[in-house]
Amino acid sequence: MRKTLLTAFVVGLLSVVMAVPALAANAKSHPVGGRAATPGWVYVESTGLYYQTFGTTPLPMHGTFQQIIPDASVYGAPYTEFGPGDRGFVGGRWWVDVNDNGIQDEGDAFFQCPLLGPGVAELPT
Repeated sequence: MRKTLLTAFVVGLLSVVMAVPALAANAKSHPVGGRAATPGWVYVESTGLYYQTFGTTPLPMHGTFQQIIPDASVYGAPYTEFGPGDRGFVGGRWWVDVNDNGIQDEGDAFFQCPLLGPGVAELPT
């Protein structure tokens, strides 16, 4: 129950930060996420580009995940190290270090949220 609430909180936080109302959008097609009416943005440090994204789908902690930082104060959007075409990009399978211990573990949130190309150099207004 705690992990479910924590995951819902993180997904909600990302949705607000990215201006993507993913938790409320299209609730009939997916109980937690769905395609958002307004796309959000993620900054990729390796390319220096912003990529559009939409919706979120919670995932269990199985397989490979890439860390995404939901703090928009640095680049104006959530950010990550690698993006489409980079070695290290895992196709939009993300984890957020919810318990702030620097380790990917059961206390964190795991979800899928694709990045759509092409990237843009400036965050659209």
